[in-house]
Amino acid sequence: MELLKQRILQDGRCYPGGILKVDSFINHQMDPMLMYKIAEEFIRRFQDRKINKIVTIEASGIAPAIMVVYIMHLPVVFVKKKKPKTMENMLSTVVHSFTKDRDYTVCISNNFLTPEDHILFIDDFLAYGNAAMGMVELAEQSGAVIEGMGFIIEKAFQDGGNLLREKGIRVESLAIIDNLDDCKITVR
Repeated sequence: MELLKQRILQDGRCYPGGILKVDSFINHQMDPMLMYKIAEEFIRRFQDRKINKIVTIEASGIAPAIMVVYIMHLPVVFVKKKKPKTMENMLSTVVHSFTKDRDYTVCISNNFLTPEDHILFIDDFLAYGNAAMGMVELAEQSGAVIEGMGFIIEKAFQDGGNLLREKGIRVESLAIIDNLDDCKITVR
């Protein structure tokens, strides 16, 4: 997606350790028109799949997921990083956050993730694939089918995409970063 790639090069910032900040337009302050275009592109790429629900993980995946469901008229459910006291029929797994360098026990109610669901998972970043693999585990626990996973940005040098593709999951990333060596952003 050329518009996204140009925006990353223009407004993205790189920090040592493979960190790419896109907080001025994706995951802190958001550009709603760019987010709408991102949603349209996800829908175009997954139009051949039978999808009845969008799933994301809090918090940065919520905005693109909301735009996708707004256009597709589908429900969206987000995996929570903290168990609410009122959650019933909880499914859970442990996910390591690369950005925050900590483990989270993430959860979702199987009232909202069922064997009848054919889901599209949407998130902002794919790095090592920890959140995505957590989603795979939750889908397996619930019996839901993952029709695909869409990421705004994939860091190809951190191998999460390869891990998911080797599991047979259809992965679509709108911008792929090949490396951030010397804090220079290299977009594929």
